[in-house]
Amino acid sequence: MAAPEIPADWPYRRASQHIQCGRHLWHVQDIGTGPLLLLIHGAGGASHSFRHLIPLLIGDYRVITLDLPGQGFTVMGPGTACNLDAMATDIAALAAQQLWAPFAIIGHSAGAAIALRVSELTPPKAVIGINAALGGFEGIAGWMFPIMARVLSRTPLIPQVFSKLAGTPRKVHQLLASTGSQIEPAGEAQYLHLLRMPSHIAATLAMMADWNLDALLRRLPRMTQACLLITSSADRAVPPEVSARAAARMPNALWQDIPDFGHLVHEEAAEAVAALMLAFLRRSEISGMAKT
Repeated sequence: MAAPEIPADWPYRRASQHIQCGRHLWHVQDIGTGPLLLLIHGAGGASHSFRHLIPLLIGDYRVITLDLPGQGFTVMGPGTACNLDAMATDIAALAAQQLWAPFAIIGHSAGAAIALRVSELTPPKAVIGINAALGGFEGIAGWMFPIMARVLSRTPLIPQVFSKLAGTPRKVHQLLASTGSQIEPAGEAQYLHLLRMPSHIAATLAMMADWNLDALLRRLPRMTQACLLITSSADRAVPPEVSARAAARMPNALWQDIPDFGHLVHEEAAEAVAALMLAFLRRSEISGMAKT
């Protein structure tokens, strides 16, 4: 199982390693020392999504980022599923193999849902979601969108065709802007690299085709770990109200909004996001339980 080549200028390239666990060859970046923070990106992203957060966290924490199966530079094993439970189980198995004991699990968008599911399998002290995708599609989209994604994910050559059509600087800029975010040219170039990888497109489509949060959402009232849900008011992909409703259903959850940024707020305003995260993690009822 050959790993895809990681560009020399990829964020934190020197910290990259590939780890075989189960059927996947995981791309992992391990940086810093201290209580462990496990970072999980959203659908269609990769570890680079946290490039601006990492330097703000590693002064106090050990940060581990990974690419989801088939996305970024993780090679997905044959015959594996990309649904929520399967990915969370695979991540928990990787954590057990590597003796990771996360102090907190942090996820962006769909990665926040995965973080919550992983927390049920490998309990941390805290979970943080950034513009967490914790709601289902409404109305007709609730059944049509997954069906369309399923058809596309199983249609030969669709990932190659989509990669060619979307893998241009103009299309990438438009795609990112449609989420309400404006990021720097280097960040756009990294997303462009991902969209030019048919394997990344195929895995993202497979994840979207199998995405179902119904069981997880029903369990929210039973999730007792400390949880922070960070949103941004200009997010066009996941409205802040999604996190507000989820936080209201969880016993120990806090919702905080950062005005005027989009879905990729952690890339646009990393300092503001990190400030909320660090304050939350350092609260006496949490930090007193941290272990190095």
